[in-house]
This record gives sequence, structure tokens and C-alpha cells, in this order.
Amino acid sequence: MNGALVLIEQGARWLGALLGLGTLSIAVVSMLRALRRPVGREEPGARLALRAPILVAATLAFVALAAWLWRPLPCTLPTAWRTLLLILGCVLLVGGCLLYLWGLRTLGTMFAPSSGFGVRLHAGHRLIVSGPYAFVRHPMYLAVVLAAWGSLLLYQTWASLGFAVMMLGLVVRARREERVLEDEFVDRWREYAGRVPGWIPRLHRRPDA
Repeated sequence: MNGALVLIEQGARWLGALLGLGTLSIAVVSMLRALRRPVGREEPGARLALRAPILVAATLAFVALAAWLWRPLPCTLPTAWRTLLLILGCVLLVGGCLLYLWGLRTLGTMFAPSSGFGVRLHAGHRLIVSGPYAFVRHPMYLAVVLAAWGSLLLYQTWASLGFAVMMLGLVVRARREERVLEDEFVDRWREYAGRVPGWIPRLHRRPDA
């Protein structure tokens, strides 16, 4: 049984790595394309941080740090727990990547990269409220958090632990983005934010939705 579980774990981890790296590659290419579009409202810090060389360098540094920290956590789990974490990890990682790609496709040309240093909108930016944005205001950030914690359960390395903890900081970045969006769209944003939850979908849609 343990031998079969090891093989399943190895296969799931390889597939998860391919899906995660593929999603990361698509995200980076989309960010670089977005940088070519005319700039609309932006915070001062975005002018420095949101540049192609900086984004590429940050991505490479992130991958290099993850590779250096890719060492197993000092924990040994019984077979039942390993099986449970394997299942949950796969569900969260795959679900997170698919949700991210759905959000990216829904945004289309309105996808605009942001960082902890500043937020930028495109010129003529439109507020997207369809697709996953009809259920939560931050589906792509939610997707990254889900994928990060799925990676932790699946791989159980120091790198995945650090990634999972770091991605909780997206809550702060989301609030920053919301301030910029409220300044840009005013009443339309307030109506949308009052109708659609930020992170956890409602089980029942409001009658006026």
C-alpha cells in the first residue's frame, strides 16, 4: 500500500508542478503584455515597481529561492493522513490554478499587474463583474491562496510553507486595489462591492443581484 501511495504522490506532484509552472508562465506573459497598454490611474509606487525588467527579475528570484528552499519539512505522517493531504492538496492546487486562469480569461485586456508598492489601471479601464467576478471580488487572489496552500499539502517543503504564508499578504494588496477602484468607479464600485463578497462566495445570491 505504501509503495502504491508513493507512486501516486510522485505522479501527482509532477502533474502539480507542470500545472503550477504553466500557470505561472501564462501569468508572467500576461503581465508583460499588460505593461504595453496605455496607463490610466496609478499609484506613485507603481511607476517604479511595474516595469518589465523588475517583474522578470522578481519572478526569477522567486523561482531561485523556491528551488533553494525545496527541502522536505521535518514531519512523518501515517498513511491515512498522507492520503488525505494528497487529495486535499490536489483539489486546492488544481482548483486554484483553474480559477486563476478563468479570472485571467474573464479580465482579458483589463488585466493589469499590481504589486505591494502600487496599483495601476489601464487607460479606459472597465470594471469587470462577470465570470468569477460575479461571485467574489478577488477570484485571482483567492486562486493564488488556494494553490499556495494546496502546494503546501501536496509537497510539504519549506518553500511551499513560505509561499503559503506569504500569499496571505494578498489580503492587504486587495484592499489597496479596492481603494484605487473606488476612486476610479465611485458609485458603480460601491454598488458592486456591496453586492459581491470579497473572498468567500455566498451560498445564496441576493435577490437584487
